[in-house]
Amino acid sequence: MHTPFDQTVDDIRKRGFHNHRLEEHSGTVSRGILNDLIDTCEPIRGDFMAGLIREWFDFPSPGGRARKLDLVVAEPNEDESGPDLASLRLCIENKSVVTAHRNRTNRYDDLSDVLGVLHQKKPDAVLIATVLIGVADNVLNVPDRLKPFLSPGDFIGRILPRLSTGDDKLWAEFPNAVSNNSPQDARRTVEKFRELPTRPPGRTDLVAYDYVLLVPVFIDNVNPPSVARDNSLGIDIDAEYSCMLDRICKAYTARWHL
Repeated sequence: MHTPFDQTVDDIRKRGFHNHRLEEHSGTVSRGILNDLIDTCEPIRGDFMAGLIREWFDFPSPGGRARKLDLVVAEPNEDESGPDLASLRLCIENKSVVTAHRNRTNRYDDLSDVLGVLHQKKPDAVLIATVLIGVADNVLNVPDRLKPFLSPGDFIGRILPRLSTGDDKLWAEFPNAVSNNSPQDARRTVEKFRELPTRPPGRTDLVAYDYVLLVPVFIDNVNPPSVARDNSLGIDIDAEYSCMLDRICKAYTARWHL
């Protein structure tokens, strides 16, 4: 199965490294999920074709903070210049915990905060969260501890072509840029995000996500990245992704087509 997360690691391989500060994977994931929903969920496909709903990427959060919602699917407002958040139907938020698992709490808080804001705005909107969870023992922290200390020409000409290619000399060449993950970090991150509340399709009264998808990935910015389908976390990525698409379709159908 080719998922949006496979496309994400392909993009990282081509770009050379994962910039956890910018969450550059978010657009790829949001577009991939939306395309798969349109392909597999007739009610969603029909509403798009009829012009009842549209999609917006990186839309400012209604909570007053300087955050953006990764994907908003809603009815357009009166002048069709943006979404009518009172008619929000689907929102997807994408996070990653790859380089420093100590940031799991911050990313958890981000998802918890946006959940409360969106539920208050539109309780029956389908709310989805995805989280890339890094399983690599060591990560070359390119955005924070390597790139800022090199001239642009040196980085682009000498370092960038070597990233994500398997050039093990990078570890010894830049020891101060290596972030270490303990063997239990990925499991603790999974446990943390499983604390996010989830709800069945018919329970819009619950302040909860309709699905939280956790995706183990191998990203160390030295070796080629991959979706970690063979993982010790007990996560069947393809089955979980299919289940998420099915859950979104069922929730959407129950709330707008019954």
